[in-house]
Amino acid sequence: MHHQSIALKPTQFPFPVHLHPPNPIPSRLVFPPISFPLYPNTSITTATASAPRSVLSCRGFHIPVPNHPPRSLSSSNPTKTVDVATLGNLCVDIVLNVPQLPPPSPDARKAFMEQLSSSPPDKQYWEAGGNCNMAIAAARLGLNCITIGHVGKEIYGNFLLDVLHDEGIGMVGMSEETDPVSSPSAFYETLLCWVLVDPSQKHGFCSRADFSKEPAFSWMSTLSEEVKSGIVRSRILFCNGYDFDEFSPGVIMSAVDYAVEVGTSVFFDPGPRGKGLIRGTAEEQKALRHFLSMSDVLLLTSDEAESLTGMANPILAGQELLRKGVRTKWVVVKMGSKGSILITASSITSAPAFKVKVVDTVGCGDSFVAAIAFGFIHNIPSVTTLAFANAVGAATAMGCGAGRNVATLKQIVELLEAPDINEDDQFWNELLGEHADSKEVTVLSKVVVNGNNGRINHVTLQKVVSELLPQLKSSQLEGKLSS
Repeated sequence: MHHQSIALKPTQFPFPVHLHPPNPIPSRLVFPPISFPLYPNTSITTATASAPRSVLSCRGFHIPVPNHPPRSLSSSNPTKTVDVATLGNLCVDIVLNVPQLPPPSPDARKAFMEQLSSSPPDKQYWEAGGNCNMAIAAARLGLNCITIGHVGKEIYGNFLLDVLHDEGIGMVGMSEETDPVSSPSAFYETLLCWVLVDPSQKHGFCSRADFSKEPAFSWMSTLSEEVKSGIVRSRILFCNGYDFDEFSPGVIMSAVDYAVEVGTSVFFDPGPRGKGLIRGTAEEQKALRHFLSMSDVLLLTSDEAESLTGMANPILAGQELLRKGVRTKWVVVKMGSKGSILITASSITSAPAFKVKVVDTVGCGDSFVAAIAFGFIHNIPSVTTLAFANAVGAATAMGCGAGRNVATLKQIVELLEAPDINEDDQFWNELLGEHADSKEVTVLSKVVVNGNNGRINHVTLQKVVSELLPQLKSSQLEGKLSS
């Protein structure tokens, strides 16, 4: 689960037993592998985690244990005491150097994974993965977060719970009474994602979910009262496509339906898994349609939006998703180094990406989503929300990896104090121009644009930053941010 498979030249198996961790990169790779490295201190632009990375791009890491800013409780509904709940996709990532990557043969790859699992590496090479990334990023923005999911009662599960506790994130366990005699103990263990790096810096992945046609936690069939209580208390329930690797489509749909019933907004990011769900089982296709219809906010890359709608133009794709949605209010399209777009029924908002020196793009997309949730909860204007999300994603890209390595608010403030964006006037004019007469169009710009430019409203970066910084700096002055 949580990855893309790699086709490699056949290699001899079994492999040598000498496994050793690389220079620490305790993070999870969520993008397909590439044949070129992304080196540190390469000046490019980024808005979200849309580009692949080299596993060995970071030479070291520092994990702060932050003291978070005050929790957000901005709601007239007294039952909504939690800002964001994430559903499922809780795993531990382990990065290791190996002499050779496992071959594509399922049996050989499974045997290799079992060999890896027989001797856990040192904890310094473990990192919280999956939806922990988004929860940690949101918590560091001051949002009150919980994770809903399953972790086992072994060393990896304890590690994950400790990380969440240290980050100030609550945990609601998903469990169900089962027959321990008839169910293998592995069904209840914390999910691991082995991130494997060979001497040439190619990388591959191993997870037990790769070798089963059933979801990892297929034994779950209902939502417990604890899970329902967690959803009731939350303003946002965040789900992504990897939930389908853990839970049955029926369980996932029941969580969405319950959220709608109790007034909790649903955020859905199909991710790379979305393309597979389009061609999945009848139940998976039904659940995907249900998500696209019932979610309040959809978050996709431009490629994912095209795969779901058949439309290459991201604005037209977003408008199509809005048209088909029953509850959809926002469609947010992440466009990598170009920036991002937020589409509503009456408006289109665009924000170019921030220019930063990228070290590692893992976790940027999760950080971006956390900032979108922040703007949604606090009713921040669309252009400010997009600019903030781009900045949060870019700040994470300047560090090493995801999990506990996503950007702190202090790092985000530092980026916003000296911001620079990658304006591409020709690109945005061509993309937005045909919609200027039919929709309210807003564009983030470096400078004020003189004269009337149709219905396109230009908002300066300086104005957006001046609105964001006082609120963010107030937390710093209270001494509640990590160093």
